[in-house]
Amino acid sequence: MPITANNPNRKSWIDVQTDSDFPIQNIPFGVFLTKDDIITIGTRIGNCAIDLGAMQQLNYFEGIELTDDMFMQDTLNDFISDGKKTWRLVRNRIGDLFDSENPKLRDNKAHRDIIIFDINEVEMQLPVLIGDYTDFYSSKEHATNVGKMFRDPENALLPNWLHIPVGYHGRSSTIIPSGIPVHRPMGQTLPNGDTQPVFGPSRLVDFELEMAFITTDANIMGENIPVSEAEDYIFGMVLLNDWSARDIQKWEYVPLGPFLAKNFASSISPWIVTMDALEPFRTKGPQQEPAPLPYLQQKGKKAFDINLEVYLTPKDGESNLISKSNFKYMYWSMAQQLTHHTSNGCKVNSGDMMGSGTISGPTPESFGSMLELTWGGKNPIKLSNGTERKFIDDNDTVTMKGYCKNSQFRIGFGEVSSKLLPAFVRK
Repeated sequence: MPITANNPNRKSWIDVQTDSDFPIQNIPFGVFLTKDDIITIGTRIGNCAIDLGAMQQLNYFEGIELTDDMFMQDTLNDFISDGKKTWRLVRNRIGDLFDSENPKLRDNKAHRDIIIFDINEVEMQLPVLIGDYTDFYSSKEHATNVGKMFRDPENALLPNWLHIPVGYHGRSSTIIPSGIPVHRPMGQTLPNGDTQPVFGPSRLVDFELEMAFITTDANIMGENIPVSEAEDYIFGMVLLNDWSARDIQKWEYVPLGPFLAKNFASSISPWIVTMDALEPFRTKGPQQEPAPLPYLQQKGKKAFDINLEVYLTPKDGESNLISKSNFKYMYWSMAQQLTHHTSNGCKVNSGDMMGSGTISGPTPESFGSMLELTWGGKNPIKLSNGTERKFIDDNDTVTMKGYCKNSQFRIGFGEVSSKLLPAFVRK
């Protein structure tokens, strides 16, 4: 089935600015609360939020097999469970209905008034009920930088890193949508030179520039997914700020790895950009040497050219661009990550989220964390207001943006933005 929604020549009857992340070629999916306090599944074109629940009630999806309440729910899980064929049919239909040449909805003011909202009139929600969350560690540059800082610089990568997509199971209860503030976490740390830990607020809170993919129901327990089929079970992608507390992490991560330093908050962008929408932006990933074992071997363009930016905004200050990276730098692809995840028979469900791990590029300005940008605090970043940052201060806001662009059009993810508040104090 062709992806007609990606037609680069198509224009919408909704006004879209040339630098918008959401032209008619994007058609992402999300969940929002309307000004009438109704939660609905929707999409976005330009600065308009589109109520897919209202569209379904008005029979705009006639001929597509959907349950009667498919878009009148508070998560996308059931829609995602319907699979790739349904996703493509719905997205193609939306593209047709909002095409500038199609009068069906364009010329029906009564229906437009029910279906279309100004984006500032809605409140974005978490788009899926995330049952399980896995975070990978798949940027060779990031893993090498961390290895140089904390281990032998000559052997920065551990022996297994070039053979498997390393990952760990995270916590889904503290995954939040953009705009929700995050408290500085409390925890145990070991002060330099001391032998006994102390308990208190983390002093080294960091962001991690990541992306994440959302899965559909992929397998039954005991079944593995071939790497050649893995992308069929990926619905789409979001931006991810996987907050970290470096001092807590340093004390706790041996012998079992990330725990409280990582599960206090993970912020995601609210619009899921589908794999179909990203299709025009495929590119080749890094050369994998040595060659992976046969079950992880793949050919062709399995990476995606997604430009990424990180901004730090101090309280009452200006926004500062502090990192520019790209998702194409990832050593292990999403397909390889999902295949390895299920290689032991682990079950993957609709709405599960898989984080990429910190995305760092080959140059210092493309590093994806304060840990790397300041090299462990040794080289502070100077902000436009004259202050410096080694890590994230209270009341700083971290904003991540991502977009794809070719000679024909641009699509993007919007942003994920969160303010770091002081540690929570019980009254």
